[in-house]
Amino acid sequence: MSGEGNSQAVSVTNLRCKFPGEKALVFQGLSLSVRQGEKVLLLGPSGSGKSTLLQILSGLIPRSVEIPMKCDDIQVPAKAGVVFQDPDTQFCMSFTDEEIAFVLENRNFPREEMPALIEYYLKQVGLSFEQNRVLIQSMSQGMKQRLAIASMLAMDPEVLFLDEPTALLDDEGTSQVWDTVKRIASDKTIIIVEHKINEIVDMVDRILVLSPEGKIVADGPAQQVFTDERGKLKAYGIWYPGIWEEREQVAKEEEGSASGELQVCVDQGISSLEAQQSSGLSDTPGISPILHGSPSSPVSPADQPALDLQQFTGWRGKTPFIQVERAKVWYGDWIGIVGANGAGKSSLLLSLMNILKTTGHYEVDGQPSGKTEQLADRIAFVFQNPEFQFVTNTVAEEVEFSLLGGRLTTEERLVRTDHMLNQFGLIDLSERHPYQLSMGQKRRLSVASALVREQRILLLDEPTFGQDARNTFAMLAQLEQLRREGTAIVMVTHDREIVKRYCTRIWTVDEGRLSDATVVSSP
Repeated sequence: MSGEGNSQAVSVTNLRCKFPGEKALVFQGLSLSVRQGEKVLLLGPSGSGKSTLLQILSGLIPRSVEIPMKCDDIQVPAKAGVVFQDPDTQFCMSFTDEEIAFVLENRNFPREEMPALIEYYLKQVGLSFEQNRVLIQSMSQGMKQRLAIASMLAMDPEVLFLDEPTALLDDEGTSQVWDTVKRIASDKTIIIVEHKINEIVDMVDRILVLSPEGKIVADGPAQQVFTDERGKLKAYGIWYPGIWEEREQVAKEEEGSASGELQVCVDQGISSLEAQQSSGLSDTPGISPILHGSPSSPVSPADQPALDLQQFTGWRGKTPFIQVERAKVWYGDWIGIVGANGAGKSSLLLSLMNILKTTGHYEVDGQPSGKTEQLADRIAFVFQNPEFQFVTNTVAEEVEFSLLGGRLTTEERLVRTDHMLNQFGLIDLSERHPYQLSMGQKRRLSVASALVREQRILLLDEPTFGQDARNTFAMLAQLEQLRREGTAIVMVTHDREIVKRYCTRIWTVDEGRLSDATVVSSP
């Protein structure tokens, strides 16, 4: 399985792979090789098999994960360091120091040397705790990702396999992690799956592009691929440098064209809504009506705030994790919640759903918030980890489950379920188990399941992480349309472009506090 003295670090020839219960192959004769010391970036649309390919090249499939696969030849490293998309699937121990000590024990380091080494690896990824010890379960997802990277670095692996290691990190954390990787791994082989490409374009030697069918459709230096293969990247909905600016220009041109068409229609006595429908702009897939400046006000703004908080605190045990002096959310708002990893952003959303214990004044539509079950009738909530929400055995059942117990007939539930699956590009996966989806597909399923009940208040925790460009823009367009119709959106995100181009207001959480200085008065 591995070759000594070979200039190749990893390779596979004529790879075929198939998930149980699926008709189609994930890969159909894929072949590639990576030289020792080479830095390779894998790009491709969501669901193209990037994460699966990493697990095959690292040896996890089929050694640890039994998925049927065949190939003519394969070479995997004797010692591979893997960082998964979901850090929770990676940990073996309960505390941070134990997690790294577990790795060091397997490398036969003397116990007396471990405290200094544990502190060293934690500092490498910007983590610092008293006596290097904190309960992993109490950490934010972004902090967990840093710990997973620290544990991987402690292995001193021959080849690093990084599957979106900074997806949940803030800008500072993202730069810090990649600076660390660049500093300590200059002589190592690295294979990366990453949507946030700006930080790593300068470090990769080569880019491989996978088609939706899992075929290699481009292979070459970064500049060559981004220049010569841009048409393919656009066609497949893959992120590339400058894509936000391109879409903004397209939006301006579409807006200008639409304005002319709308004016002609108005002059002829046709309503603006009819004009939008006739021009086809009201449902243009993947293109948001607003990509720059401040989004327009909703059609009928309400005088009553959707959410009203005063002296509000969310608790974890006896510790206050998030405090809000005064804040209101209005229908038609799109609040972007920003802040460093571990600042309390996710805790704020959990508190707004009363999943965490809360104290203080909290009203929804002018009424006391009530328990989580009551809030769920008025507020749609998407967890940061989509798997926390899944309760059924198929994608279609997962969406339909949100509609059970209501007044809809079985036929009406199925119609609405199919509509949401189409909206989020999941209709072809309707019979697949949610846990068999890619991370991007899981995230879309969690959002679809939340939106299907059509509540007018949305709490979204990093809804776009792990998404390719096409699905990101499509999701944002859907959310913007809902906002224009009067839905209130409160969204945690680390994506500055989304904050700049879509959010009507910004809340900054800093060390567990949202102060009144961050709150803007009603529109």
